Amino acid sequence: MTDNGAAMLATETTNGLAKLSVLHQTTLPYSPYQNAKQESFWGRIEGRLMALLEGEQTLTLDALNLATQAWTEQEYHRTRHTEINATPLAHYLAGPTVRRDCPATAVLSAAFRVEVERKQRRSDGTVSLEGARFEIPSRYRHLERVNLQYARWNLTWVDLVDPRTGAILCPVKPLDKSANANGQRRRLAPANTDLSPLPPSGLPALMSVLLADYAATGVPPAYLPTTDKESA
Repeated sequence: MTDNGAAMLATETTNGLAKLSVLHQTTLPYSPYQNAKQESFWGRIEGRLMALLEGEQTLTLDALNLATQAWTEQEYHRTRHTEINATPLAHYLAGPTVRRDCPATAVLSAAFRVEVERKQRRSDGTVSLEGARFEIPSRYRHLERVNLQYARWNLTWVDLVDPRTGAILCPVKPLDKSANANGQRRRLAPANTDLSPLPPSGLPALMSVLLADYAATGVPPAYLPTTDKESA
């Protein structure tokens, strides 16, 4: 449940939640009591956590994140709430688990995007998107209209998709006017050319060496995974 802010009602947000099978419901306008749990939590942050940090003159973002995490785990989750007559930690542990594994980062990023339909310009095989022109691969030059998926804040990642199945066909790149300025044109690729993305190649050799050197130092990682009961 969210409020009716522009970010919460954006197409990217609603599409992403729907693709992840998350039921999205909004509160009534000017009715903060419908989101009472979140409103109460922010009240505690403003009245308690921020008051604890007023004396810190050089408060950095890292220090704020650490202080917020410590306050949430050590005080907020262990303080009795009158509405539930228990601490949030005890109330969470006493109820049934409804958690599910989080999808991979690439899956999440691909979910929160908008899909639009554009008409392909036959003269140069391009389409207009957010004020910029993008080249459609010659393999799909026979399509009069194409469907694209993208996030409006990231035009470096635009995909051509099948409108019937939602499958990603290939990435679409911006029109390179500098490369086209010399007037030379390459021969059109055959329509049966495989333009599917290349499979992941794994970590590069340098990163593998860096990870091995770091492991040899014996320094513990910055984040230590815990059990569900401990992390609650």
